[in-house]
Amino acid sequence: MKKPIALVLAMLLLGATAQAAEYQIDTKGAHAFVQFRIKHLGYSWLYGRFDDFNGSFFYDDKKPEASSVNVNIDVTSLNSNHAERDKHLRGADFLNAVKFPTATFKSTSFEPLENGKARLNGELTLHGITKPITIQVTNIGGGKDPWGGYRQGFSGTTEFELKDFGIDYNLGPASQTVEMILDIEGIRI
Repeated sequence: MKKPIALVLAMLLLGATAQAAEYQIDTKGAHAFVQFRIKHLGYSWLYGRFDDFNGSFFYDDKKPEASSVNVNIDVTSLNSNHAERDKHLRGADFLNAVKFPTATFKSTSFEPLENGKARLNGELTLHGITKPITIQVTNIGGGKDPWGGYRQGFSGTTEFELKDFGIDYNLGPASQTVEMILDIEGIRI
């Protein structure tokens, strides 16, 4: 009688942990994006992205509050589709990529909400300054891929004041806040 109970308990434990996994962010397949937008002088939106970044996340759909994320961004890979503007944004007036070539995000908590939504709290280090930020997250979905792997995807947004990270170049009052748009697909490791 003890063997069947032990077997059932083992199967339940394995089933519970099978959903908990670490994922590598799929940047090689270009299934992940770190983008930004900021108002240009208050007249239009300027969009850009960081082409080179990497990271991983842990996700357990049975216990989402245990989720965590770590991302490293190569600030020198900023791309707004305009070479001269990119040079200026990477320069001392904005990101100072020579002095601060990497930005990082490390989560501190994941707060599940309703309907696949969540709040991801963490520490963003940008321009040599570390500050807490909150990312509003939507779980896009997860499942098997055609190559025998398993994937999980999320989308998120956050915004912050440039001055909070020591960037004080004045483009006018409408251009003080940057919005980050994050679309992340991970491959289970």
